[in-house]
Amino acid sequence: MRKILVIGSGKSTSYLIKYLSDKSNEENLCITIGDLKIDNTKKLISTHSNVNAISLDIFNDISRTKAIKDADIVISMLPARFHIFVAKDCIQHKKHMVTASYVSPEIQALDNDARANHLILMNEIGVDPGIDHMSAMKVLDIIRAKGGKIILFESFTGGLVAPESDTNLWNYKFTWNPRNVVIAGQGGAAKFLQEGTYKYIPYHRLFRRTEFLDIDGFGRFEAYANRDSLKYQNVYGLENIKTLYRGTMRRVGFSRAWNIFVVLGMTDDSYTIEDSENMSYRDFVNAFLPYSHTDSVELKLRHALKIDQDDIVWDKLEELDIFNSNKKVELKNATPAQILQKILMDKWTLAEDDKDMIVMYHKFGYELNGKKHQIDANMVVLGENQTYTAMAKTVGLPVAMAALAILNGKIKTPGVQIPITKEVYEPILKELEDYGITFNEKEVPYLGYNPLNN
Repeated sequence: MRKILVIGSGKSTSYLIKYLSDKSNEENLCITIGDLKIDNTKKLISTHSNVNAISLDIFNDISRTKAIKDADIVISMLPARFHIFVAKDCIQHKKHMVTASYVSPEIQALDNDARANHLILMNEIGVDPGIDHMSAMKVLDIIRAKGGKIILFESFTGGLVAPESDTNLWNYKFTWNPRNVVIAGQGGAAKFLQEGTYKYIPYHRLFRRTEFLDIDGFGRFEAYANRDSLKYQNVYGLENIKTLYRGTMRRVGFSRAWNIFVVLGMTDDSYTIEDSENMSYRDFVNAFLPYSHTDSVELKLRHALKIDQDDIVWDKLEELDIFNSNKKVELKNATPAQILQKILMDKWTLAEDDKDMIVMYHKFGYELNGKKHQIDANMVVLGENQTYTAMAKTVGLPVAMAALAILNGKIKTPGVQIPITKEVYEPILKELEDYGITFNEKEVPYLGYNPLNN
């Protein structure tokens, strides 16, 4: 049997494991899932005869190397910073590798070795990055094939809660790593192109510079800029484009409320708070406010940030129970971001029967025969429950499909890759349609860049 090793069995692997398990008989597959803790893994694999779980410590060189040597292809679902350990072993033992994570400089440095050994190190083949690349390149290639000149490209993705499970004022629940939500946008100004002009948004202004998007059947959303919209300008072949903007989607009103945490400093992850384990949630809020022997924490916060008592933002803050003096942080030497994450997880964790939602939207502007045209494309995927989420579906299925396509010799180009070629995106996008992951594309009147951000 052909052996697939999956390292890591976190929240995004449920559909990946199910897909490979379902294909295992017809494709003659033996799937091994390696993780440090295998209790959750055992729940996912059930009693399938072609799937087994092993305890695997990524930092144990002997066990990691042995597991990789025994496989025909390796899927790494580890946190991104750990992929390099797997990738180096794959190069040494001549195994292909697939990940959903961004290409790191360390992984990119393995490109020559991968090519020399005729190996494929496929990265960025989840949802964002992943499905966004494939769906965008499909349309861009179609426009170019008919002689069009690309002048505008915007792309937005959001991991959100489905309407039927939307039960809080923030219209949001965690569907991905909560830490990434808390520290989103940090590490430098967001930059993008608008009508030929470079634009920059520093972190402290990021959540107050948003634009609105409408998705048929699902209403209105807002989007804030990703850190570097220009990262894929050359990769996508958009060197002469006028407008290039990539962002993250939330429901309208989320960003204005989230900005309260940014202004206070609660999203800072660069220092620890003394005696944090003994703080109450109320103490945590008060730590960022001026001292007063008369005013309450609530009053100081409203005055400091000029929040009216009847403002919906105030209701959102109260809903999080951040003024509770009885709830303890219980995290030792924690950063503000870690404490905020704990507070939010109390309220924003998906319940067992909750459904999440992935929303993606692309806007393409192009010139053809002297006229300007626009194509809008959007995708909405709903999850089933807390385990089989839309996030797991849109991350795990492309990863699994790519691994099987490499194993079957359908993807052949060696080296460090992302899924931007027809060899990769055509068959995977087509197969994703069988699982309800489809894009609605339509020609609309050319509107250009959103005037709200002029």
